[in-house]
Amino acid sequence: MTRSEPYHHVNLRQTLLDAAVTLIGEVGPRAFTLREVARRACVSHNAPYRHFASKDELLAEVAAEGFDRLTVSMRKNMAQATSPRERLQECGCGYVAFALRWPQHFLVMFDLPQATLAHEKRRTAGQNAFAVLEECIAAAQQFGDLPAGDPLPLAWMAWSLVHGIAKLAISENLPLSARATIEFTRSACQTIVGGMKAGPSGFGIR
Repeated sequence: MTRSEPYHHVNLRQTLLDAAVTLIGEVGPRAFTLREVARRACVSHNAPYRHFASKDELLAEVAAEGFDRLTVSMRKNMAQATSPRERLQECGCGYVAFALRWPQHFLVMFDLPQATLAHEKRRTAGQNAFAVLEECIAAAQQFGDLPAGDPLPLAWMAWSLVHGIAKLAISENLPLSARATIEFTRSACQTIVGGMKAGPSGFGIR
Protein backbone atom coordinates (compact mmCIF):
# COMPACT_ATOMS: atom_id res chain seq x y z
CA MET A 1 0.00 0.00 0.00
CA THR A 2 1.34 3.47 -0.87
CA ARG A 3 0.26 7.00 -0.03
CA SER A 4 -0.83 7.47 -3.61
CA GLU A 5 -3.78 5.09 -3.20
CA PRO A 6 -6.81 7.46 -3.22
CA TYR A 7 -9.17 5.13 -1.41
CA HIS A 8 -7.20 5.63 1.83
CA HIS A 9 -8.78 9.07 2.13
CA VAL A 10 -12.03 9.14 4.06
CA ASN A 11 -13.20 12.06 1.92
CA LEU A 12 -11.00 12.37 -1.14
CA ARG A 13 -13.20 15.02 -2.70
CA GLN A 14 -12.81 17.40 0.24
CA THR A 15 -9.10 16.56 0.52
CA LEU A 16 -8.64 17.64 -3.09
CA LEU A 17 -10.66 20.81 -2.55
CA ASP A 18 -8.56 21.71 0.48
CA ALA A 19 -5.33 21.00 -1.40
CA ALA A 20 -6.53 23.18 -4.29
CA VAL A 21 -7.32 26.08 -1.97
CA THR A 22 -3.89 25.85 -0.36
CA LEU A 23 -2.18 25.78 -3.74
CA ILE A 24 -4.25 28.71 -5.01
CA GLY A 25 -3.00 30.69 -2.03
CA GLU A 26 0.55 30.13 -3.27
CA VAL A 27 0.30 30.38 -7.06
CA GLY A 28 -3.11 31.96 -7.72
CA PRO A 29 -6.18 30.43 -9.39
CA ARG A 30 -4.75 30.53 -12.90
CA ALA A 31 -1.42 28.78 -12.41
CA PHE A 32 -2.27 25.66 -10.43
CA THR A 33 -2.63 22.21 -12.01
CA LEU A 34 -4.54 19.07 -11.11
CA ARG A 35 -1.30 17.14 -11.04
CA GLU A 36 0.09 19.43 -8.34
CA VAL A 37 -3.19 19.26 -6.43
CA ALA A 38 -2.90 15.47 -6.47
CA ARG A 39 0.68 15.66 -5.25
CA ARG A 40 -0.32 17.95 -2.38
CA ALA A 41 -3.14 15.58 -1.47
CA CYS A 42 -0.72 12.61 -1.55
CA VAL A 43 -2.71 10.71 -4.18
CA SER A 44 -1.96 9.52 -7.71
CA HIS A 45 -2.09 12.10 -10.50
CA ASN A 46 -5.21 10.39 -11.88
CA ALA A 47 -7.09 10.43 -8.57
CA PRO A 48 -8.63 13.93 -9.00
CA TYR A 49 -10.43 12.75 -12.13
CA ARG A 50 -12.52 10.41 -9.99
CA HIS A 51 -14.33 13.51 -8.72
CA PHE A 52 -13.53 16.34 -11.15
CA ALA A 53 -13.55 16.07 -14.93
CA SER A 54 -11.15 18.99 -15.33
CA LYS A 55 -9.29 21.77 -13.57
CA ASP A 56 -12.15 24.13 -14.37
CA GLU A 57 -14.63 21.84 -12.66
CA LEU A 58 -12.48 21.75 -9.55
CA LEU A 59 -12.26 25.57 -9.61
CA ALA A 60 -16.04 25.77 -9.95
CA GLU A 61 -16.40 23.54 -6.89
CA VAL A 62 -14.02 25.79 -4.92
CA ALA A 63 -16.11 28.79 -6.00
CA ALA A 64 -19.35 27.06 -4.97
CA GLU A 65 -17.87 26.22 -1.58
CA GLY A 66 -16.86 29.87 -1.27
CA PHE A 67 -20.33 31.20 -2.08
CA ASP A 68 -21.85 28.82 0.47
CA ARG A 69 -19.44 30.13 3.11
CA LEU A 70 -20.17 33.70 2.05
CA THR A 71 -23.89 33.12 2.60
CA VAL A 72 -23.21 31.73 6.08
CA SER A 73 -20.90 34.66 6.93
CA MET A 74 -23.44 37.30 5.88
CA ARG A 75 -26.32 35.63 7.71
CA LYS A 76 -24.20 35.17 10.84
CA ASN A 77 -23.39 38.88 10.94
CA MET A 78 -26.99 39.85 10.19
CA ALA A 79 -28.24 37.80 13.15
CA GLN A 80 -26.96 40.43 15.57
CA ALA A 81 -28.86 43.30 13.90
CA THR A 82 -32.17 44.65 15.16
CA SER A 83 -33.47 46.62 12.16
CA PRO A 84 -33.51 46.25 8.35
CA ARG A 85 -30.96 49.04 8.02
CA GLU A 86 -28.60 47.35 10.48
CA ARG A 87 -29.09 43.99 8.78
CA LEU A 88 -28.05 45.54 5.47
CA GLN A 89 -24.94 47.04 7.07
CA GLU A 90 -24.05 43.78 8.80
CA CYS A 91 -24.60 41.89 5.55
CA GLY A 92 -21.81 44.03 4.08
CA CYS A 93 -19.58 43.38 7.07
CA GLY A 94 -20.19 39.66 6.68
CA TYR A 95 -19.13 39.90 3.04
CA VAL A 96 -15.80 41.51 3.92
CA ALA A 97 -15.29 39.17 6.89
CA PHE A 98 -15.66 36.22 4.52
CA ALA A 99 -13.03 37.62 2.14
CA LEU A 100 -10.60 38.20 5.00
CA ARG A 101 -11.03 34.65 6.29
CA TRP A 102 -11.07 32.84 2.94
CA PRO A 103 -9.16 35.01 0.44
CA GLN A 104 -8.31 32.06 -1.84
CA HIS A 105 -11.98 31.26 -2.32
CA PHE A 106 -12.67 34.93 -2.97
CA LEU A 107 -10.07 35.01 -5.74
CA VAL A 108 -11.53 31.96 -7.45
CA MET A 109 -15.09 33.28 -7.13
CA PHE A 110 -14.38 36.63 -8.76
CA ASP A 111 -11.01 36.70 -10.54
CA LEU A 112 -11.65 34.03 -13.15
CA PRO A 113 -13.76 34.33 -16.34
CA GLN A 114 -17.34 33.23 -15.84
CA ALA A 115 -16.92 30.67 -18.63
CA THR A 116 -14.28 28.94 -16.51
CA LEU A 117 -16.76 28.57 -13.65
CA ALA A 118 -19.77 27.54 -15.76
CA HIS A 119 -21.09 24.93 -13.37
CA GLU A 120 -24.65 24.56 -12.05
CA LYS A 121 -23.62 24.09 -8.42
CA ARG A 122 -21.47 27.21 -8.53
CA ARG A 123 -24.22 29.21 -10.25
CA THR A 124 -26.82 28.21 -7.68
CA ALA A 125 -24.51 28.97 -4.75
CA GLY A 126 -23.74 32.40 -6.21
CA GLN A 127 -27.41 33.18 -6.71
CA ASN A 128 -28.17 32.14 -3.14
CA ALA A 129 -25.50 34.48 -1.81
CA PHE A 130 -26.72 37.44 -3.86
CA ALA A 131 -30.29 36.72 -2.77
CA VAL A 132 -29.25 37.48 0.82
CA LEU A 133 -28.27 41.00 -0.22
CA GLU A 134 -31.43 41.45 -2.28
CA GLU A 135 -33.54 40.39 0.70
CA CYS A 136 -31.80 43.00 2.85
CA ILE A 137 -32.41 45.70 0.26
CA ALA A 138 -36.08 44.79 -0.11
CA ALA A 139 -36.61 44.78 3.67
CA ALA A 140 -34.95 48.19 4.00
CA GLN A 141 -37.20 49.51 1.22
CA GLN A 142 -40.31 48.22 2.96
CA PHE A 143 -39.18 49.83 6.22
CA GLY A 144 -38.56 53.17 4.49
CA ASP A 145 -34.78 53.15 4.88
CA LEU A 146 -34.31 52.97 1.10
CA PRO A 147 -36.39 54.39 -1.75
CA ALA A 148 -39.06 52.22 -3.32
CA GLY A 149 -38.54 50.74 -6.76
CA ASP A 150 -36.40 48.12 -8.38
CA PRO A 151 -34.07 46.74 -5.64
CA LEU A 152 -31.49 45.43 -8.10
CA PRO A 153 -29.60 48.69 -8.81
CA LEU A 154 -29.41 49.33 -5.08
CA ALA A 155 -28.06 45.82 -4.53
CA TRP A 156 -25.41 46.39 -7.20
CA MET A 157 -24.35 49.63 -5.53
CA ALA A 158 -24.07 48.02 -2.09
CA TRP A 159 -22.24 45.02 -3.53
CA SER A 160 -19.78 47.22 -5.41
CA LEU A 161 -18.89 49.03 -2.19
CA VAL A 162 -18.17 45.99 -0.04
CA HIS A 163 -16.52 44.07 -2.87
CA GLY A 164 -14.10 46.94 -3.42
CA ILE A 165 -13.24 47.05 0.27
CA ALA A 166 -12.76 43.27 0.35
CA LYS A 167 -10.53 43.34 -2.74
CA LEU A 168 -8.35 46.12 -1.34
CA ALA A 169 -8.09 44.35 2.00
CA ILE A 170 -7.03 40.91 0.75
CA SER A 171 -4.52 42.44 -1.68
CA GLU A 172 -3.01 44.30 1.30
CA ASN A 173 -3.70 47.68 -0.27
CA LEU A 174 -5.92 48.80 2.61
CA PRO A 175 -3.62 49.77 5.52
CA LEU A 176 -5.92 48.47 8.23
CA SER A 177 -6.02 45.47 10.54
CA ALA A 178 -8.76 42.91 10.02
CA ARG A 179 -10.78 44.35 12.89
CA ALA A 180 -10.32 47.91 11.65
CA THR A 181 -11.33 46.81 8.14
CA ILE A 182 -14.65 45.50 9.45
CA GLU A 183 -15.28 48.73 11.36
CA PHE A 184 -14.41 50.73 8.25
CA THR A 185 -16.84 48.58 6.26
CA ARG A 186 -19.59 49.20 8.80
CA SER A 187 -19.01 52.96 8.60
CA ALA A 188 -18.93 52.91 4.79
CA CYS A 189 -22.17 50.92 4.68
CA GLN A 190 -23.85 53.44 6.96
CA THR A 191 -22.77 56.23 4.63
CA ILE A 192 -23.89 54.55 1.43
CA VAL A 193 -27.27 53.59 2.88
CA GLY A 194 -27.82 57.24 3.73
CA GLY A 195 -26.82 58.22 0.21
CA MET A 196 -29.09 55.66 -1.40
CA LYS A 197 -32.01 56.85 0.72
CA ALA A 198 -31.50 60.43 -0.46
CA GLY A 199 -31.02 59.59 -4.15
CA PRO A 200 -33.17 58.07 -6.90
CA SER A 201 -33.55 54.30 -7.07
CA GLY A 202 -33.29 53.85 -10.83
CA PHE A 203 -29.83 55.32 -11.53
CA GLY A 204 -30.80 55.65 -15.18
CA ILE A 205 -30.29 51.92 -15.74
CA ARG A 206 -33.83 50.99 -16.76
